[in-house]
Amino acid sequence: MPIIVNLDVMLAKRKMRSKELAERIGITEQNVSLLKSGKVKGIRFDTLAKICEVLQCQPGDILAFESETGE
Repeated sequence: MPIIVNLDVMLAKRKMRSKELAERIGITEQNVSLLKSGKVKGIRFDTLAKICEVLQCQPGDILAFESETGE
């Protein structure tokens, strides 16, 4: 998949655990784990906004695009 999820990197930078993030944004810890692993097909904009607000970051700090063709 060409979209890379760097949520684990941002959590480490903010010294925050997945459990705390889940509680603060109102989703399950399991869903945070799925997001971190990139095993999701999508993310709601309101969830992304809450993550960015809690982690004090931009969506581009969490999501990155990597071309599958290597270009």
